[in-house]
Amino acid sequence: MINFEEELAKFTPSLEIDEAEDSIKDEDLTDVTDIMVELLEEVRSRN
Repeated sequence: MINFEEELAKFTPSLEIDEAEDSIKDEDLTDVTDIMVELLEEVRSRN
């Protein structure tokens, strides 16, 4: 039977995941809220 605690103790994330995580955290991504704010500002500036 698998000893999950033992397996978790041996776990180390792959380097690719660490690199991807760092690049995602460092990236300034536009989300839906940012898009909505831009649209609202554009509509307000037209009026």
